[in-house]
Amino acid sequence: MSIQSKKVCVIGAGRWGKNHIRTLDQFHALAGIVDSNREVLAAHQNQYPHIKIFKQIQDAVKEDFDGFIISTPAETHYQIAECVLHAGKHVLVEKPMTLNLADAVRLRDLAAEQGVNLMVGHVLLFHPAIQKIKELIRSDKIGKLQYIYSNRLNLGTVRKEENILWSFAPHDIAIFQYLVESLPVEIVSRGGAFLQTHIHDSTMTILTYPNNIVVHNFVSWLHPFKEHRLVIIGSKGMLSFEDSSEEKEVLYYEKGIDWVSGEPIKREGPTEVIPYDQAMPLTEELKYFLNHLDGSPVQIANAQNAVEVLTILEKATESLLHEHGTEHSKTSAGSSNREGKVFVHPTSFVDQDVKIGEGTKIWHFSHIQSESEIGKHCSLGQNVNVGNRVKIGNHVKIQNNVSVYEGIELEDYVFCGPSMVFTNILDPRSKYPQRGNRFYKKTLVREGASIGANATIVCGNTVGKHAFIGAGAVVTHDVPDYALMVGVPAKQKGWVCECGEKLNVAKEKAVCVRCQRKYGVKNKLLVPV
Repeated sequence: MSIQSKKVCVIGAGRWGKNHIRTLDQFHALAGIVDSNREVLAAHQNQYPHIKIFKQIQDAVKEDFDGFIISTPAETHYQIAECVLHAGKHVLVEKPMTLNLADAVRLRDLAAEQGVNLMVGHVLLFHPAIQKIKELIRSDKIGKLQYIYSNRLNLGTVRKEENILWSFAPHDIAIFQYLVESLPVEIVSRGGAFLQTHIHDSTMTILTYPNNIVVHNFVSWLHPFKEHRLVIIGSKGMLSFEDSSEEKEVLYYEKGIDWVSGEPIKREGPTEVIPYDQAMPLTEELKYFLNHLDGSPVQIANAQNAVEVLTILEKATESLLHEHGTEHSKTSAGSSNREGKVFVHPTSFVDQDVKIGEGTKIWHFSHIQSESEIGKHCSLGQNVNVGNRVKIGNHVKIQNNVSVYEGIELEDYVFCGPSMVFTNILDPRSKYPQRGNRFYKKTLVREGASIGANATIVCGNTVGKHAFIGAGAVVTHDVPDYALMVGVPAKQKGWVCECGEKLNVAKEKAVCVRCQRKYGVKNKLLVPV
């Protein structure tokens, strides 16, 4: 089947999505567009009258498209990609594929389970100049690879949600992985936050790979001019490529240092311009995606490449935060029982005898009290208080201004919205204090449950697995698994899927329109089938 006969739907018709749409149309492969903006959809329907348009992703995945391209804001990538993969469709997700490593691993594994291809939009891997550099390294043109230097500099665009490392560096890191073909053994990152105290504007990251290959990556959005430069040093020669220049030449320098009679002698050979095809990287990327819609394995910019890039980004972020925060290890004072490294902002305080799992981050003005246990890869926002002997599972997210009192237990993947409230005593009196386990009523929040902003969970109750408590609701009794609860006092208004989508239950059966999970109602309770 030729690429012209393939049918692709683009999810997100914004700034970069428009480029996908235009290029796919040139291949006669554009078949659909999904966007929540009616005006945007109307404009594209007028420009491309032969395509189908959708406001809902759930409607688009029911069509017989061969593949999907996701070009929406990065924070939406995981849920949208999960929906598309559950529908058994090939998908290309713009970079970064997700905003954390755990989600990227889940998408990679889901794609393998579904037997479909998952690509990530590391478009520079398809730049003909990068392809040519890869070819030159493989052909031993520069000898043993020793050192790579790259910078990606500009004035703006400044982000409010992500730092410069996550905004600019993914492209460069993807190139490093493509050229070196292994993971680094050491990562050190340093930088400065000048415009916003918590978001770095400039970073220098040092990656050390096996065989003594060293990489320096400098990124900044506070630079007086635009420069995208890549320099590669080998034992026989050197390469350079400046993508921001008009010429965009790949240059080979027959230069280096030779040891002669025990002395380092400079070698000054000629400079050679290396010819390469001048095709557009996006065109080459989409051509590659279209050619693999038959299910043949993706080798370039595949899901594993995305996982490797996010692995490096997360470790670089840990190193970067270490410069401005406190990074605790097993031997840190007051944290001898902690598993691996965690980040604690210097304005926060962690008591003795606290267990905190690897990858957990505790942000500004928080207090973790003694004998509490917090699992791996949790995120505790500003002004969070965790009481004595509290147990918190893995991958839990607690937003700003939340107190988790003694007697509360949160299982894995629980979400606590901003300023939601837990209680642990039913009849509190200031004049007659009630302290200790015999007074505290236990509250259990089961795996995957979400509690909305400003909601209140009255103590002594259990919130079921994957239940959804609406913003401002007051829970006064046990909540079943998958229940949607709203109001004061909270009443059940339906059921939600594990992914958070509200379910339409008919004849005691339901199929999630987002992720295709199936459920049945037994004894008035929702259960997966």
